[in-house]
Amino acid sequence: MRESINISLPSKPEYVSIARLTASFVANQMGFDIETIEDIKLAVGEACNNAILHSGSEETYKLEFINHSDSLIIEVVDHGKGFSVDNVKAPNAEDLQENGLGLFIMKSLMDTVEIESNEGSGTKIIMSKIVE
Repeated sequence: MRESINISLPSKPEYVSIARLTASFVANQMGFDIETIEDIKLAVGEACNNAILHSGSEETYKLEFINHSDSLIIEVVDHGKGFSVDNVKAPNAEDLQENGLGLFIMKSLMDTVEIESNEGSGTKIIMSKIVE
């Protein structure tokens, strides 16, 4: 059975906690352990921060939490300026910058992370985590 929760949040940092709490609730209902729930919350927070900081949009961004029986799928969509995914570089461990770790963190915490983005039309981050 597929169930989903959809929320739309203002592009302001103070609302990221709502996304993290929603992720925590959904993951808990699906039976994830506490450590995995914390990983999911962190990944969601990073995706939301990216939408807020890099989209260039002052409007809202959308989240969808999909309970897909054996996995949680989370989509974070903004309607900002978008970017070329090919231009994203992996972080250099010897020269870490303050910015640029968000995608790396998401990819290390979630089972899959896909990015769909086109310049001028926004970005969609699709993350999934399998219930074990």
